[in-house]
Amino acid sequence: MIESQQVTVDLPLPFYRFLARLAEQTHQPLEELVAQSVAGNLPPSVDNAPVEIKSDLLALQRLAVDELKQVANEQISQKQQKRHLQLLEKTNLSNKEQRELSELRRQADVLMLRKAYAWAVLRWRGHPNPIPRLEEIPRNYTPHPQRVQRLPSSKP
Repeated sequence: MIESQQVTVDLPLPFYRFLARLAEQTHQPLEELVAQSVAGNLPPSVDNAPVEIKSDLLALQRLAVDELKQVANEQISQKQQKRHLQLLEKTNLSNKEQRELSELRRQADVLMLRKAYAWAVLRWRGHPNPIPRLEEIPRNYTPHPQRVQRLPSSKP
């Protein structure tokens, strides 16, 4: 059994009535329905994020919706994308180029984590993640063909 802590919360009357009615109709304790509602609507966690960006991700919690949407739609600059691809295509990288490639990869990883967390915060606040139309998807980044993992064919 999960350890619990009692908390007193003032719920808006319509929420209370809805949960009380649901508890009666489903023969469940009101407390369980409230706990289930809270558990299903917790803000996104940063527990598994790299330590160096946890505070940055938590700061996204304080942003306005429009600012979160900007973060969620950020893109790596064309210049960085081009350089990343150039380094990936090279067969022998110098130590300096290896460090540069590692840094570009790290920046891309951080950007993807920020974007994903921004979308999670937006969803938590009740803003659904819109699925972009095909023409809205940025076409400025093409992965290196040798770096794209292909799924095995289902044909024998």
